[in-house]
Amino acid sequence: MADDSSRFADVGARYAHALLQLADEEKIVALAEDDLKSLKAMSAESLDLRRLIASPAFSADDKGRALGAIADKAHFSPLTKRFLGLLAANNRASALPAVIRAFERLAAERRGAIAAEVTTAIKLTAAQQKAISAALKQAFGKDPEISTIIDPTILGGLKVKVGSKLFDASIKSRLDQLKFALKRA
Repeated sequence: MADDSSRFADVGARYAHALLQLADEEKIVALAEDDLKSLKAMSAESLDLRRLIASPAFSADDKGRALGAIADKAHFSPLTKRFLGLLAANNRASALPAVIRAFERLAAERRGAIAAEVTTAIKLTAAQQKAISAALKQAFGKDPEISTIIDPTILGGLKVKVGSKLFDASIKSRLDQLKFALKRA
């Protein structure tokens, strides 16, 4: 399973880099980033969209038509629409979440910031977000651009992913570590 996620991360990084280069040539990097953020939000809200993207039961043509319709309805840039079509045509639509994460990271690096993904069990307060932002700025020396994911299965605490680094301070991980230690004893 880890092999699949690393494969998608590699594919995602390659496609994200290509999109960034094309968007840079057309001077629409911010517009492409906004399009991908909108698509990410749509995916987070729609189980059907996540299934469409991930399922091999849908053909590349079906995925391309669906992503094209979404791009039209959301008024995405022509470049983003063509990019989504290419991704579907190359049977890489399932790598779209990895593409979006990689593009966000690359675009943030261009601005001199870092992209951080924070996973929490409950919605963070403004004070908590500010504290996390300050801690990340101190740790990495760059302004963080934080995207938050709510995942009740971590029970509490948080996970922070910056690039390939994962800082896991979740209660679930601590319980798993304790369980492992008790089994060894």
